[in-house]
Amino acid sequence: MTAATRPAVLLGLGVAIAAYLLSFFHRVAPAAISGDLQVSFAIGGAQLGTLAATYFYVYTLMQIPTGVLADTLGPRRILWWGGLVAGVGAILFGLAPSFELAFVGRTLVGLGVSVTFIAMLKLLAIGFDERRFATLTGLCMLIGNLGSILAGAPLAWATQAAGWRQVFVVVGLLSFALAFASRAWVIETPAGKVDRTAWLSGLVSVLKNRATWPGFFANAGLSGAFFAFAGLWAVPYLTQMHAMSRAVASSHVSIYFLGFAIGSALWGRVSDALGRRKSVALAVSGLHVLGWGVWLWVTWRADGALPLAASYGLCLMMGLATAGFTLSWASAKEVNPPQLSGMATSVVNVGIFLGPAILQPMVGWLMERTWDGRMEAGVRIYSAGDWRNGMLLLTAAAVAGWIATLFVRETGCRNIWKTEDEK
Repeated sequence: MTAATRPAVLLGLGVAIAAYLLSFFHRVAPAAISGDLQVSFAIGGAQLGTLAATYFYVYTLMQIPTGVLADTLGPRRILWWGGLVAGVGAILFGLAPSFELAFVGRTLVGLGVSVTFIAMLKLLAIGFDERRFATLTGLCMLIGNLGSILAGAPLAWATQAAGWRQVFVVVGLLSFALAFASRAWVIETPAGKVDRTAWLSGLVSVLKNRATWPGFFANAGLSGAFFAFAGLWAVPYLTQMHAMSRAVASSHVSIYFLGFAIGSALWGRVSDALGRRKSVALAVSGLHVLGWGVWLWVTWRADGALPLAASYGLCLMMGLATAGFTLSWASAKEVNPPQLSGMATSVVNVGIFLGPAILQPMVGWLMERTWDGRMEAGVRIYSAGDWRNGMLLLTAAAVAGWIATLFVRETGCRNIWKTEDEK
């Protein structure tokens, strides 16, 4: 990168990071406004879970196509169109008079923001030395995760002050602003062409490689449990089972994602320093499962509450531990041919979004089955037994993710594809 191009690249990267931050905000926002959504659209847990999860449905489907779009259209164009679509979706979500229109709005949001992460990685790849790629990716994720923190306590406060609908209209306008900023400041890259035959054969090769799949299932279980809880069910669980105010419960979500942000920048460096992938992932995901064990134990206790300092500490620890799934990207790259590293990363990344897409509505469905019909101010109140059903499901998903990690191949932080292929 020349001195002349460095400012332009950095400015464009800043726009991409801002868009990525906004995508994290949307990912987690339903947790802070879950009660408002139930009241506004007269919906129960299953529908609430579906409304939140539609973001993940679209994100999951777009993981692999987005990589192709980044290579062909370039990050500038996909950030432009993504920002416009996300802006329309956020405004529609905020103004929606019905559940159906809110669902459409949330779907458009998921579609629009699904391009931000890959666009950011593309800008890093074309603008910086590859030896700094991993470090810069971790730093960008750290900054991006601030969006999750903003979707916790700050969103709860803004909602109480101005109303959730107004907040999402403003967020939609911000998406438009970032779209125009990307058009003005993100550097143009040469349009590429995709050899469909080569692309499909590469995808088939990655999918046929059995070493790819443990990372996929580990992500689905660990990330699924984390985002299903912190991204939707944490606030109603903490308000109903732990008698917290919405502001205090939402601050726990912020702490969750503060830990996740720190862990996203931490575990890759720890893994590189130790020269190990699997052992680090196993230890960290084990802490994640242990955290679920604590929540489950608390849910079964008669008094059903942790001291506030302990609950904050647990959220911080689980956020740190959940970020261990970021090692799956490196592991997937290192068990597949180097020229298919992007494809391998995309495949395991699908699990990160498929997990919460399945679990968010499933938790609601399980609790609805035993719900006794009690409501307060239009919000459904679930019993301890209802919450136990939901927390058992999330704990089981996390355990399944840890078990899948047992089958991840240790690469020693180097590409072992040829070695494994020869065996």
